[in-house]
Amino acid sequence: KKSHYGFTALEGINLTVKSGEVVGIIGKNGSGKSTLLRVIAGIYPTDEGECRVRGEISLLSGLGTGFSRHLTGRENAILYGSILGHSIQTMEDLMAEIIDFSELGEFIDQPLRTYSAGMKARLGLAVASAIQPDILLVDEVLGVGDPNFREKSMDRILGMVEDAGTVVIVSHSFALMKKICSRMILIHKGKILSEGEPESVIAAYYEANPK
Repeated sequence: KKSHYGFTALEGINLTVKSGEVVGIIGKNGSGKSTLLRVIAGIYPTDEGECRVRGEISLLSGLGTGFSRHLTGRENAILYGSILGHSIQTMEDLMAEIIDFSELGEFIDQPLRTYSAGMKARLGLAVASAIQPDILLVDEVLGVGDPNFREKSMDRILGMVEDAGTVVIVSHSFALMKKICSRMILIHKGKILSEGEPESVIAAYYEANPK
């Protein structure tokens, strides 16, 4: 259970994610999806119950969330890695891969305040996936960029899963979720309303949220 200022954001959540799974979480805005990711990441403590995690976690949330707009893309990448316990040398060794995947080129040495939303998201995904965490949490960033970059993003995440990584994704792009998720979860008013195959969970979403 997790509450914010007297409002219960999550309640009665009983969820197990196995190593190697790609799990998608869907629900209306305000349903508790992002709160759940932050509980898993250890950012929000639970008010009741517990959350057990095995392995290193990387949370990619929002468009460059956690980055400093005053630092360059390169400096932000090194800072992000250091927060997760990686040395400056390790991040510098990964920099060529980060620049290549993000397609930022010379912009990697420009302040983040000059970046578009899509550029920030590309940098975030490039860094979060380059350090190869055991668990990657992705919150509403896979729909950014042009079609080619979205395809690259999906390929990168699927590659992480093949390497025994675990991915939990929050997105409103159901078409994207159906392509990459092995299981989906519908959260409605802070509770799990449906869980299982993507098609059935998406159908449950539309039943719970008629137009």
